[in-house]
Amino acid sequence: MKHLYFILAAVCLLSACSSNQTGNEALAPAEADKQKEEQKIENPPEKPEVKEDKETEEAAAEPEAFPKYKIDPANWSIKPLSAEVNAKAVLVTIDDAPDKHSLEMARTLKDLGAGAIFFVNGHFLDTDEEKKTLKDIHDLGFPIGNHTMSHANLKDLTAEEQEQEIVELNDLVESIIGERPHFFRAPFGSNTDESRKIAGKEKMVLMNWTYGYDWEQDYQSKDALTDIMVNSPLLTNGANLLMHDREWTNEALKGIVEGLKAKGYEIADPDSIEKIS
Repeated sequence: MKHLYFILAAVCLLSACSSNQTGNEALAPAEADKQKEEQKIENPPEKPEVKEDKETEEAAAEPEAFPKYKIDPANWSIKPLSAEVNAKAVLVTIDDAPDKHSLEMARTLKDLGAGAIFFVNGHFLDTDEEKKTLKDIHDLGFPIGNHTMSHANLKDLTAEEQEQEIVELNDLVESIIGERPHFFRAPFGSNTDESRKIAGKEKMVLMNWTYGYDWEQDYQSKDALTDIMVNSPLLTNGANLLMHDREWTNEALKGIVEGLKAKGYEIADPDSIEKIS
């Protein structure tokens, strides 16, 4: 009988051990899963790299092709450098800056998304306030052109005086905005052999204009000037438009730009014009 008790006790002990082992084995996967989750929190997997469309990336990285136009000395228009460039474009230029209205005109153009070259005179850069105005125009993104120190007719000056009129202004502009002008327009469109030589030496593109009206008595009002600038028979592809720092021109500028755009003309970016390197 005593032997029977020992046998039963042994069977129960074996059964309990087997049951514990099975229970531990059942718990093992849960513990393993828990450990895996903890490892995920401590060491999160790296996020997969998101690759943008290759063509989109390349298009965004590739800058717009420059230059697009060159100044045609035959008629002072802007001429496309390739068939892919929009020929139906005009260039806006403002002379006699920065007198009284240039900064407001620059802001108007900026709001309209239109470029322009501001041709400056040295006699409008006598004070710190005038110099700041010029820098503000440049900081808005508008190129500054050379229109001589005193707006004298170069044909009335000696070679030495012409050089002083042109180079002294380049030096002054550079001291204000940090770069020398890339474009030169002689007062009254009156170039000389000497001024051409100086402009070349200074690496400036010579420029006159296709048409302009704001100095004529009949067009010294907002409505009259807007109408003639938009509907002039001289308006053609590549036209080089001359305007000045004047009260009526300032008032008409928005309507002129909008009118030109309504006719399908692009306002050319001056930075897209070929320069002298």
